Amino acid sequence: MKVLDADTCIGILRGRKEVLERRAIEVDEVTTTWVTASELFYGAAKSAKPDANAALVIRFINTLPLLAPDLASARLFGEVKARLATAGQIVADADLFIASIALSRGATLVTGNRKHYERIPGLVLEDWLRT
Repeated sequence: MKVLDADTCIGILRGRKEVLERRAIEVDEVTTTWVTASELFYGAAKSAKPDANAALVIRFINTLPLLAPDLASARLFGEVKARLATAGQIVADADLFIASIALSRGATLVTGNRKHYERIPGLVLEDWLRT
């Protein structure tokens, strides 16, 4: 399973050729999270065309399974956040929710934002933005 982060979703929404081509050949199930959907709606709301962009986000999100947190991801969130805090490494809660949801499902997180995610132990990353 592949879980798309917001930057990858935005690449698809903007029609970036390399992201669309990579998406087209993906054989694993492609999903995203409720956090990423929320981030996309936030971007639409603050854009110059909020209604049109929100409609675009809805159409896009409706093409993917939307993953919600569960008990396993909640536990992972707490454990990873505590481990990172002890090490003096802060990761934004939104990114940590996304990572925990991917980790709990044994999924690969598709993101160009390696800086935020590579500190999370066991999280497998893939980058469709820089192929």
